[in-house]
Amino acid sequence: MRARATDARRAAVLGKPIDHSLSPVLHRAAYEELRLTGWSYDRFEIDEAALPGFFAELGPEWAGLSLTMPLKRAVIPLLDEISETAASVEAVNTVVLTDDGRRVGDNTDIPGMVAALRERGIEQVDSAAILGAGATASSALAALARVCTGAVVAYVRSEARAAEMRQWGERLDVEVRTADWSDADQALRAPLVIATTPAGTTDALASAVPESPATLFDVLYDPWPTALAARWSMYGGAVVSGLDLLVHQAVLQVEQMTGRAPAPLDAMRKAGERALAARQD
Repeated sequence: MRARATDARRAAVLGKPIDHSLSPVLHRAAYEELRLTGWSYDRFEIDEAALPGFFAELGPEWAGLSLTMPLKRAVIPLLDEISETAASVEAVNTVVLTDDGRRVGDNTDIPGMVAALRERGIEQVDSAAILGAGATASSALAALARVCTGAVVAYVRSEARAAEMRQWGERLDVEVRTADWSDADQALRAPLVIATTPAGTTDALASAVPESPATLFDVLYDPWPTALAARWSMYGGAVVSGLDLLVHQAVLQVEQMTGRAPAPLDAMRKAGERALAARQD
């Protein structure tokens, strides 16, 4: 159903912690650009234990929810349906509440990654490297299933993590090889490097950036740039940021929740850039 501008509809992002989330900034910018004056988008700090109670209180005015950690898997039992994309990584970051009361889950992180890469001209690579092995790394593997024709090497800190990444590779039909984190400097020579680790983790690798690096996709956006991204850019390599990912996945969320397409990518990105700049002042 196409959203009417004057409808009083609600959406929000849920997670814990949540104060850092830029999702309200991006979604509200989209509503303003689309002139959806009756729409609101908020944030709620919710953990796994509180999630079922929150869902039980949702009324017909709710259009959708964005989910961040630690809720992307915890939400699945509360849904009526999830997309093939979400099922492929057992992670839902988007819930659309339909007019007939159904709760439909999707994962916009994966197509968001692909869209962010394509925006920078990365349509296909013959190999890639992933730094890290957490939940974001599985989404990165799913994205690479769409753009990488060869092997992906995952640099991890333990054999348990290595086994998990190989299992994800089998599930997603991606050839995954694993290497120890102590050799992570070797990853930087890949045609595409996706850094999925927490802030500060890759700082020590900055000094190992080659003189002619290819493409780095660093999923962080605050603080930005990371030490690795700054050195990468200094050496002339292409850098895709966490803000690029955040904006592209939010575009897809807005389109699903409101029924309006295309969502205003440029306005959403500018709003995100302003918000990040304000945090650094």
